[in-house]
Amino acid sequence: MVTTAGSASTSGTILHLRRLGYRVVATDIDSSAPGLYLADDCHLVPPGSSSDFLPELRGVCAEENAAALIPLVDEELLPAGELADEGLQVLLPRREFIATCLDKYALMRRLAAAGLPVPATALASEWAGAPRTPAVVKPRSGRGSRGVVVCHTPDELSAVLASGGSPLEDLLVQERVAGPEFTVSVVVWRDGRVQAVVPKEVVLKRGVTKFAVTRRAERVAEVCRAVQRELRADGPFNVQLALDASGEPRIFEINPRFSSTAPLTTAAGVDEVGGLLAQALGRGPRLADEWQEGVVMVRRWTDEFIGEEAFASAGIRPAASEPMREYEPASAVQAAR
Repeated sequence: MVTTAGSASTSGTILHLRRLGYRVVATDIDSSAPGLYLADDCHLVPPGSSSDFLPELRGVCAEENAAALIPLVDEELLPAGELADEGLQVLLPRREFIATCLDKYALMRRLAAAGLPVPATALASEWAGAPRTPAVVKPRSGRGSRGVVVCHTPDELSAVLASGGSPLEDLLVQERVAGPEFTVSVVVWRDGRVQAVVPKEVVLKRGVTKFAVTRRAERVAEVCRAVQRELRADGPFNVQLALDASGEPRIFEINPRFSSTAPLTTAAGVDEVGGLLAQALGRGPRLADEWQEGVVMVRRWTDEFIGEEAFASAGIRPAASEPMREYEPASAVQAAR
């Protein structure tokens, strides 16, 4: 089972796992998600924030006789992780690590307490006086670049904080570290031993990383290994950091899941998704920290072609006159009828 079939990298992940010989079932909230039609089968599910999400996902996993689950969007991680208690192999870090990472303020405090390098960070409600700029204002919880604002002057910062868009206790103000940005795959499984660390320098980012290149960066790798040592993810995670003026990496976010740049990790030589899936199912060896530097990912739109019968067999194709639709609870469908 692979969730979030509409995200930037999921279609490629689905096709990669199928090439490895797996039967792949995809889910999404939206029937226009392209990955739904590239999997062996597919289902619409409620949003991860809905109380209906976990029962629906549990039912789909049972119906499809799923052996493993790969959740790929933040809202789904904690509820999906509960299925690990029911015998399903869920490719996520441990629950405590996920919860810490999803609360960005708690994460910064935890990393700082462990002696790991982070930008100066505080809740917007805690700032006294004018903080140094440039600064980043972002939601305490959220993903991608949603709600993130870079403020270059104190006046800009004051205006953002006074706008009333969110309560100040739900916003972080964080020192902006202006050096090169990295997104780093940390490959680890339940024994806690880091199998590989693959730093990728971000060349262009628009919500998700568009262009990136693999880089040997020993200090970056050292800091990312320390995250596993101190916080014990014991599952796949991705570290986002930037280098300060002295070249020291400063962690500003951690995604407690596979990153959208996992395909670049695979292209460089470390198949983190396929490798950890095989290990979770007891079918594969540990991965080696052997990969090629200087591999560039150029993210683009691409076209895939399937037969009309396979497309229609997904069972969620709307009529030509209807808009593509999102998941609707069965009760709402019955009421509409």
